[in-house]
This record gives sequence, structure tokens and C-alpha cells, in this order.
Amino acid sequence: MTSQAQPDVTWSTWVLATGAALALAYVVCFTRWGWRFAPEGLPFMALALAILGALGALIAVRPSAPALIGIAAWGVVALWVCSFFRDPRPSGPRGDGYVIAPAQGRIVGVVDADEPAYLGGPATRISIFLSVFDVHVNRYPVSGTVELVRYNKGKFLHAAKDKASLDNEQSTIGLQGPHGPVLVRQIAGSVARRIVTDARAGDPARQGERLGMIRFGSRVDVFLPKASPARLRVRVGDKVVVGTTVLAEYTP
Repeated sequence: MTSQAQPDVTWSTWVLATGAALALAYVVCFTRWGWRFAPEGLPFMALALAILGALGALIAVRPSAPALIGIAAWGVVALWVCSFFRDPRPSGPRGDGYVIAPAQGRIVGVVDADEPAYLGGPATRISIFLSVFDVHVNRYPVSGTVELVRYNKGKFLHAAKDKASLDNEQSTIGLQGPHGPVLVRQIAGSVARRIVTDARAGDPARQGERLGMIRFGSRVDVFLPKASPARLRVRVGDKVVVGTTVLAEYTP
């Protein structure tokens, strides 16, 4: 009984298979994200993809198991870089009766707080923690007018900690909405080192449109006046989607 010879799987086969798998993953993810990315991320994405291309060229010339593992690993890293700067078009409830999520992540706090910077009194603070896997583009929670934009330098504590709202680097945006003032605070985290705020005092704010972004892990707080007729629709532990999830709803 003769045994059949096993086919020889060449390095070129493995390289092509790895390249095809990475290409498919990129097409599927980019299609899901709508092929929209924050402009701040383009240099990072270009660098990550350039390194991926260089590794691909190297492995084509000198194929080896470590090189194949390296390109596969870097392919995942480069995909994460692109994922971080994705900017999907949000859809969801709109209108004067809603306060929508200005950030994507997990609700880590719904507490009473004093807010003297803009609201000038007691408020309800809703805190959203953004992990490095969440969308980091921020959007206006209500329509109206930007009345305050204030940047404060600070520390880089872990963004989920309660003290981060007071001590960390942050940008405060005060909005005069259809039912009164709403404050949004972008807070840098232990990894984040760059807050981008598009808003300027006097600008119109359109619910769901881009407000800015924070790079690499952060937190966004929303302050509503304690006397506001808004009814909260979220609680600690909830996952929220930027520009889509309703944080609070104004009752007649």
C-alpha cells in the first residue's frame, strides 16, 4: 500500500493567505465603519499602514516564520489604529426633547455635583468612560448656541476615577439649548494627551454634529441643571453610542 505524498505548502502560499485574510478583515471593518475617519487620525493611519506595507515587502524577499507572525501581529495593530479613529455617521432620536450621548463608552457615574463654571449651581453629572476600543469623536448632545469654551491644563489620572473631573486636563463647552444650559466636559485620561475641541464661543451647535475628539482613552461628562425637567434614561454600567443613545429626555 503506497502512501500519497503530502503537498508542499510553500512560504508564498502562507504569505498570500495571510495577506488575503488581512485584506478581507480591513474591507469588512472599513465597510462597517462607513469608510469615515477623523482627520486627526490620518497621519497615524498612514504610518501604521506604511509599516505594514514595508513588512509585507520584507517577508516577500525573506520569508520566515517570525516575519509571518510579525506581519500578522502588526496587521492587527494597524487595524486597531484605524478603528480608533473611525468616525461612523450616527443615527438615532433627534429633537429638542432629547439629550443624546456626546461620546461612546460606558456610564461610570450619575451623581449630583456642583457646577460653578457655567451652570452656576447644583447639577446632575453623567460620566462616560471611553476605552481605547471606543469611537473617540465627540458630538453635540443638543442643538443651540455655544456660549463657553474653556481649556484647563491638569493631570492625567485614570479617566474613570471620580477625581478626574476636577484634576485632569479638560475642555469645557457650555451650550445654551432649547430647554436651558447644558455643559459638556472633555477630560483627558492616563493615556490620552490630546484634546481637540472644534467649538468656539458663538458657534451654532447642531445635535449629533461633531464637537471634537480625544485621543487614546478618555472621559466625557455631561452636566444638566438640577432644576432641569429632563428625565434620565441611563444608569451606571450602561453602554452608550455617540450621537445615538438618549441620555435624558425632557418631559412636558
